[in-house]
Amino acid sequence: MNKLIIAGNGFDLAHGLPTSYNHFMDAFWRDLQENQNNEIVKKVVYLNPVFQDHFKEGEIKNFKSFEANILNYLKNNLRSHEYQLETYTFSQRGRSKDYGKQVVLFKFKNEFFKRLNEVQSIANWVDVENEYYKKLKVISKLSSIAKQEKREQVLRLHKEFEQVKQLLERYLQKNIVDTYKLDPNFILNIHAEDKINKTVSYIEPEKEGSTFYIVNFNYTPTLELFYSAKSNEINYIHGKLNENIVFGFGDEMDEDYKLIEDMDDNEYLRYFKSFQYVQNSNYKDVLRYVDSEKFQVIIMGHSCGLSDRTLLNTIFEHENCRSIKVFYHQKDDGTDNYTETIQNISRHFNDKKLMRTKIVEKTLSEPMPQIQLPKKE
Repeated sequence: MNKLIIAGNGFDLAHGLPTSYNHFMDAFWRDLQENQNNEIVKKVVYLNPVFQDHFKEGEIKNFKSFEANILNYLKNNLRSHEYQLETYTFSQRGRSKDYGKQVVLFKFKNEFFKRLNEVQSIANWVDVENEYYKKLKVISKLSSIAKQEKREQVLRLHKEFEQVKQLLERYLQKNIVDTYKLDPNFILNIHAEDKINKTVSYIEPEKEGSTFYIVNFNYTPTLELFYSAKSNEINYIHGKLNENIVFGFGDEMDEDYKLIEDMDDNEYLRYFKSFQYVQNSNYKDVLRYVDSEKFQVIIMGHSCGLSDRTLLNTIFEHENCRSIKVFYHQKDDGTDNYTETIQNISRHFNDKKLMRTKIVEKTLSEPMPQIQLPKKE
């Protein structure tokens, strides 16, 4: 039987690459002092060039520690001034000519990025796309403002969402592609190791005449380390890094989608994945494969969240899809995400009875092997 592999961010994580949402976000704050003059970074946050001693207050690991540094700096070094902790500002006391003049140490210029840092429930990239969609729905349902003002809010949201996309691309280039040894020769040299063989065996067809086809939701070239000679079997459904990558929302089955569509303004639809998919043949190539023969779906590191619902529903409920096998993440404490993944898969089925017949039970699944790819020397 043919195999349709769906690879997501968990595939990169299983190979030791720091590509999660938390990796990205923590690195932004950890490296902010170094990167503060980058043009993309300057669009997202403001840092006062005169008052920068707050960076010395302590090690910065994430936004929480960055914020703590600023608050400690205000408390410890500006006692003769009035300061506002929640806005990262201070002003002169007394009768001097500068009395009341507010000095801003730091502020968010991108409200969407600010929201991402405030929402504790965001843990995966799918949550970022979901957060974007929730904000778009809120704007669409506003009845207290004029149509033009609503459109201006959508334009701002899209501008800010695009900036986050650019930050992601910059991060992946600098912290993954430029940092790690993504060399097929490395994989060939250790191909005899069990972990490598297991990863390969998940994908290779079991019978002669069968085929495999990889729908890769990642922007990184990790899968080509294993299949560089067969790269035509890898469909970068969301595009490759340094190309026009697909980043947005893809659940047209949501009950509120019709409301947004009925706004009769194409700006509201700018970041829906369906309209990004038609920029190339990748989506139709997937459809051609699923229409061709019977196949088994192999889930490798994809959360199967709602932001890809339209595409995943098309694959999972297709009559040629015979089963769905999940290779889950085994955590250090012995727990795993198998149940969470199949719960997410269930949301892509309109026919729940069909869903129960297609999902392969956990006893026939295995955890993803963990491999650490080396950094460049």
